Amino acid sequence: MDLFEYAASRRKESDAPLASRIRPRSLDEVVGQKHIIGEGCMLRRAICADKLSSVIFYGPPGTGKTTLAQVIAHTTSAEFTQINATAAGKKDMEEVVARAKESLGMYGRRTILFIDEIHRFNKGQQDYLLPFVEDGTVILIGATTENPYFEVNGALLSRSVIFELRPLSAEDIEVLLTRAATDPERGMGAFDAVLEEDALHFLADAANGDARSALNALELGVLTTPRGEDGRIRINLEVAQECIQKRVARYDRDGDQHYDTISAFIKSMRGSDPDAAVFYLARMLRAGEDIRFIARRIMICAAEDVGCADPQALVVAVSAAQACERIGMPESQLILSEAAIYVACAPKSNSCTNAIFDAYEAVDSKKFTIPPYLQDAHYKGSSKLGRGIGYEYAHDFPKHFSRQRYLPEELGDVKFYQPSANGYERQVRRYLDWLHEEAASDEKENEM
Repeated sequence: MDLFEYAASRRKESDAPLASRIRPRSLDEVVGQKHIIGEGCMLRRAICADKLSSVIFYGPPGTGKTTLAQVIAHTTSAEFTQINATAAGKKDMEEVVARAKESLGMYGRRTILFIDEIHRFNKGQQDYLLPFVEDGTVILIGATTENPYFEVNGALLSRSVIFELRPLSAEDIEVLLTRAATDPERGMGAFDAVLEEDALHFLADAANGDARSALNALELGVLTTPRGEDGRIRINLEVAQECIQKRVARYDRDGDQHYDTISAFIKSMRGSDPDAAVFYLARMLRAGEDIRFIARRIMICAAEDVGCADPQALVVAVSAAQACERIGMPESQLILSEAAIYVACAPKSNSCTNAIFDAYEAVDSKKFTIPPYLQDAHYKGSSKLGRGIGYEYAHDFPKHFSRQRYLPEELGDVKFYQPSANGYERQVRRYLDWLHEEAASDEKENEM
């Protein structure tokens, strides 16, 4: 590195965003993630003993994936190389591997390769790393905001330990904000800024677990707020609200959060919790989820989980879906809210769901013949084949019900639909029981 490169690197470091400058340099400075780096945890032991194997850090933005990689860089005796999958290609990896082989062969030093946004690498790029990770030429640290089980090759996953990082708590972010506001060397302490308590609480809460978002808001506030009469920069609640605008929406319509949120939404409706259902609905709508997708899930839940316990639930859900297509946002938020709350509050039964799947099983596993009297008798010559002969027209019987057998003989007395005791199905069960009892009684009277 020559004098100009050194000056450029120093300038880049001093001009870096606050979130980058204030990054912890040791494990003791790291805030949060105690479930993986707390005292006695495996990852902490491996880092402290400099015995790290290949790992993948998985978690939302701003939770410390790059921070942990930088801490490892400061504590390890191995060579540390960092690349970003959004900009790097196979040639970059080839150069890293060549240097790693040279370092290992000539000096006996291992190389740690940190790949940020590793999910951005395609299958071929990920496959290229496999032999070098397996033989120890490089120790891989991958960082991703996407579920690695979806986005990272299975072969690479099997050679790595996956650590999931969780969103930071508001208390954790408050610690980071206080540190950043007062640190005179790497933070904003030299600006003589005062971060008022209500602004601190607001920024920590509004960041929704994303430390980078909170630190960016603090830096923006300090750099753009004029000094008061006392010569100090005061970050009050009003300034904080202007800097972060609104709560950060942690939602990726093509990733984990999409599936997790819709799963929680459906399970809340199934679990008869309208408050949770409307909360997850709001989360999806705020993140810009497709209203047609949400409406489809409500319709499915109405059929699958409510069923005949309240047949009106499906009518409401279908009407809501049609209304959303005709009206669009923002009014559709009211329509979807009504439908989700209705389905959540409706009595539940999966009797219809069980009925169709049990029927599928019977269709797939048994040979059967449709009774001749139920077969089509409208074409010429059908009567000669015995088709339709003996069919009992239900409306010719008392209560418009005949006890004639409709299922194939091969199925025996199987019951596919068994009404629950919930909602409207309670009436259905009573009606079917009454119908069969009355028909049996009528038969006895006729026999007498």
